[in-house]
Amino acid sequence: MLPTHRSDDRLPHRARGTPLPHALKHLLARPSLRWPLLGIALISCFWLLSSLPRFPRFGFGPGPGGGPLSGFRHHGGPGHPRPPIDIRPLDGPAYLEPRPKPPPARLAGAPTLWSARADKVRDAFVHAYGEYEKYALPADELLPLSKGSVNNFNGWAVSMVDALDTMWLMGLHDTFADSIAVVANISYASHNDFIPFFETVIRYLGGLLSAYALSGEPILLSRADELGRALLPALNTTSGLPLFAVNPATGETKKGWNINVLWAEATSCQMEYKYLAHLTGRREYYDKVENVMKLMADAPTVDGLFAAHWDVATGKPASKQYTVGAYADSGYEYLLKQYLLSARSEPAMRDLYIDAANGILTHLFYSTPNRGLVYVTDTVSSLSSPSGGGGAGAPTHRLEHLSCFLPGLLALGVQTLGSAGGGEGALSAYEEEMHMWAAKGLAYTCAASYGDTATGLGPDELRMEQRVLLSPGESGGQQPEYETRARPEHWARKYDRWVEQGRPGGVPPGTYAGGFLEGGEGRASGARDWTVLKSAYLLRPETVESLYVMWRVTGDAVWRERGWAIFEAIERGAVPTGPGGVGYASVRDVDVGGGGWKNEMPSFFLAETLKYLFLLFTDEELVPLERWVFNTEAHPLPVFEWSEWEREAYGIGRRA
Repeated sequence: MLPTHRSDDRLPHRARGTPLPHALKHLLARPSLRWPLLGIALISCFWLLSSLPRFPRFGFGPGPGGGPLSGFRHHGGPGHPRPPIDIRPLDGPAYLEPRPKPPPARLAGAPTLWSARADKVRDAFVHAYGEYEKYALPADELLPLSKGSVNNFNGWAVSMVDALDTMWLMGLHDTFADSIAVVANISYASHNDFIPFFETVIRYLGGLLSAYALSGEPILLSRADELGRALLPALNTTSGLPLFAVNPATGETKKGWNINVLWAEATSCQMEYKYLAHLTGRREYYDKVENVMKLMADAPTVDGLFAAHWDVATGKPASKQYTVGAYADSGYEYLLKQYLLSARSEPAMRDLYIDAANGILTHLFYSTPNRGLVYVTDTVSSLSSPSGGGGAGAPTHRLEHLSCFLPGLLALGVQTLGSAGGGEGALSAYEEEMHMWAAKGLAYTCAASYGDTATGLGPDELRMEQRVLLSPGESGGQQPEYETRARPEHWARKYDRWVEQGRPGGVPPGTYAGGFLEGGEGRASGARDWTVLKSAYLLRPETVESLYVMWRVTGDAVWRERGWAIFEAIERGAVPTGPGGVGYASVRDVDVGGGGWKNEMPSFFLAETLKYLFLLFTDEELVPLERWVFNTEAHPLPVFEWSEWEREAYGIGRRA
């Protein structure tokens, strides 16, 4: 039985000497009234509690060294009220207000053509994520043709974590808040299996850090720190290069399908770990990933080009393949971006980027002989034989969709390192002009690979033509024919001749200054100047990523128009119809319309493709490129400055 009273000597200290009013004591002493009054009090308490803002429960304990945020420097805190949410340019961290919230905000000002298009992309995201949430969450990805799910990236809801910052930028804050509880209850330690280091860093760790930077939610930083420590054993090798996979429960590591480490996998963790080191003060995060960059700074290159494969034991190149495709792409991206992310405090990274960009243009850039399409390819040569082509090997003349990130990177380099765009002047005038023309030419080709096809979607891999197209009279037939002899020539040589001749026409060979790319242009001319090697469109983001950066750097609306044509093609061709189809799906053959989808909706479609299209169409620059830097999975991280103690502790600037 509950006691009817508490003696004064058992009351809390602050309550002593303040006896209950006599009437109240008299009422509580009567059993017939005591229980009804107690029931009313309990109901009142439940009512008051239910009216308070609801927050997710965080189901994990403190990490090593103290609480889950031990040693963290928080943005805001007591005395820093959280402003109301709106979609506006990101000047710095914003904060999540308590629920309930108003409906998602729309962009400020009267609707325009482009803001209406941005809304359509937002609607596409809501549809795609809603289907994932309905049929797949908390699994990794949606299987859109079977209304199923698959755990292909650790089973930690990668589509949700990858899309957190997209939700925030689009103003979908209720969806974002609902996701926090799922993030809080992900169990890394109970996952007793190997997970891929590279993919987990760029998708999960990058996604958590970006969402934290945008929202200020402490749980996101806590989970990022916990994950960062779980992944760190992958870098415990004799060379410091990471192994392919790590077991987050045991710390064990292993090699992957390739006995060597891919250059992109070794050099695409620096942005995430350096930012995490800055937020947490954990020196091991910085030291581990910087050791990789010190190794690369002293490694042999071919005019700035890094080999695609590296020996984990020795830390030396293990191939003579040079590419900006799948094996190396984001490595070149992070040379520039880690320099920009840390407020340009590591000039060695800038210098590596400039050398690499010049090497790429010298050795890997070509143009087709008929339409003059500029493209970037890879080269291969034997380890035991001298390399041809100026030391970089023989070109394959393949163009990967993955390589279509490069125009955006080159344009960002011109904007930040050149002098004409208000940059720091690290590029010479010649380099600045050449890099920008190369960006325009390759961006046009990547867009043309979409516009040339029956569906308006771009194939995953092309083989670029190197033979001159004969006229019908020369060939003697009705179908287009080519010379038997190929005539490949580096684009850089054509560019140099154009400069020496006084820049005739104002546009270098194979480069388009403007004009909207009409669908089917290549087919109408009788030849595309390329053939398909891999016919699928995999919902990839690289082309629209470059279109977004080209628009922000040049201000030329032609890049937006090309992006809109791609979005319309996605809406026409990548939405599975018929019984059982939900969400969006990869397309099997870009030259066959009306069906033929793959049963997959990759997380990067939500994290990258739709995010870049949305940002391409918004009237305001929501993510200013001078204050935020996108990782290779399109997760924006804020530019930060190392403090004096960090510079001293980490040795930053000593190699400048």
